[in-house]
Amino acid sequence: MRPILMKGHERPLTFLRYNREGDLLFSCAKDHTPNVWFADNGERLGTYRGHNGAVWCCDVSRDSMRLITASADQTVKLWNVQDGVQLYSFNFDSPAKSVDFSVGDKLVVVTTDPFMGLPSTIQVKRIARDPNEQTTESVLTIKGPVGRINRAVWGPLNKTIISAGEDTVIRVWDTETGKLLKEVDKEIGHQKTITSLSKSADGSHFLTGSSDKSAKLWDARTLTLLKTYVTERPVNACAVSPLLDHVVIGGGQEAVHVTTTDRRAGKFEAKFFHKNLQEEIGGVKGHFGPINALAFNPDGRSCSCRSCLILIMSSFSSGGEDGYVRLHHFDPDYFSIRM
Repeated sequence: MRPILMKGHERPLTFLRYNREGDLLFSCAKDHTPNVWFADNGERLGTYRGHNGAVWCCDVSRDSMRLITASADQTVKLWNVQDGVQLYSFNFDSPAKSVDFSVGDKLVVVTTDPFMGLPSTIQVKRIARDPNEQTTESVLTIKGPVGRINRAVWGPLNKTIISAGEDTVIRVWDTETGKLLKEVDKEIGHQKTITSLSKSADGSHFLTGSSDKSAKLWDARTLTLLKTYVTERPVNACAVSPLLDHVVIGGGQEAVHVTTTDRRAGKFEAKFFHKNLQEEIGGVKGHFGPINALAFNPDGRSCSCRSCLILIMSSFSSGGEDGYVRLHHFDPDYFSIRM
């Protein structure tokens, strides 16, 4: 599993996203410039220039024609994937933290940070088919809760929005009214900041990572806690495999707190767990700083032949504080792990 090292960012990585077909990988970092790469060989295809602050999150439309990015420069930008042209810029009164396209790509949910006395918000924007007809008005605005909302994603059938962040509580909101429908009991939830949230391929469940050194698997409709994965380092990123019953979590002690040059001191390693058994099955080392982003290649649905799946959908990527994206192609042995 020798990785491909992709050096296209000058500052720490913040987010990774594959397109639906799994042939493109989009990366965000604190250096203001999202990149797009070929997912098979790690060749950089292009960049998206226009932000003036750290880019925290991105999403790509189902047809791979549009990219949307959220930035600390108080804008969310819509891009043409093919030529890198900026199609539209949504302006906010505070830094934008996360974005997520709805099923159908007609809506996008955006979260903004608390800033200069303003509360954090969850906002829904309508995406016009023609960029010339795009408007900046929000279809829905939810103010609060207290603290930064690190991630908000669409629930099943676009009927709900799932959010999580600094106050450690996972919440489900109604997309029509903005009403709070459910929230996780603090007794079973995370005890520190929720840093990441990643949905399964079918959207039926999702995984959260936290500074409390754990990741938790939840039912997307009922918010029932399904599984817990415990590690010995703060979790900054997590992802659910679309092929096997595996999850991967990554993080590590903050670089400023590492007092030795030994990489093992910061525990900068992507850890694999069996999704159902909650047992660690392996780890991948390599980063020289905390892992901030993880993503599984989502492809593999186009062919039912298992050998083809191994060839097509055999990779995951990680992005770290060291500024590198590492593209890992799995060995065939990975697909025959037995517990």
